[in-house]
Amino acid sequence: MNENITFEDKKPIDLFRQWLTEAEGKEPVNPNAMALATADSRGRPCVRMVLLKGIDERGFVFYTNSESRKGLELAENAYASLCFYWKSLGREVGIDGPVEKVSLEEADGYYDSRARGSQIGAWASKQSRPMAGRFELEKRVAQFTAKFHVGKVPRPEFWEGYRVKPERIEFWAERRFRLHDRIVYIREVESEGVSGSEWEVQRLFP
Repeated sequence: MNENITFEDKKPIDLFRQWLTEAEGKEPVNPNAMALATADSRGRPCVRMVLLKGIDERGFVFYTNSESRKGLELAENAYASLCFYWKSLGREVGIDGPVEKVSLEEADGYYDSRARGSQIGAWASKQSRPMAGRFELEKRVAQFTAKFHVGKVPRPEFWEGYRVKPERIEFWAERRFRLHDRIVYIREVESEGVSGSEWEVQRLFP
């Protein structure tokens, strides 16, 4: 159980990095897993798990097929929420903000770092679309494996990176008797939807 955690003396990205590092030492599988919530043009939400692949002052980065359900929803409504939960630490972080695509150079760099099998898989999977059976996927994997043979596997144009630019980051730490710690950092949106650089911090009732 968390005790005597001091939030206010850290910037939110620095605090998140600290918590993620501690989770990497405690969580046995995918400490960078996060729930990603998007909504379509009618406001109907959808949530799924993805993996955090980059974090800096600009935001939180993940990669996916832009023709998948989440990619299509982000094209309609470029705003998302993220949620990390580390059970072993009794901690949670929620992030809300607009979403932008990362540069092609960033996407290429991360794609090139992936295992070759994962690169082939990106080509083979028509993500989120109906599939007749497992054999259809395996057939497509074989087709693209043969196509690229032993050469470089280029990044598909539809495989892109997305950055959630935080306007609100909430840190939650479990305490006894459900008297949890909650601290929220809020960054005001300036003119034309541009987020400011200063964070306002507030402590919330549990």
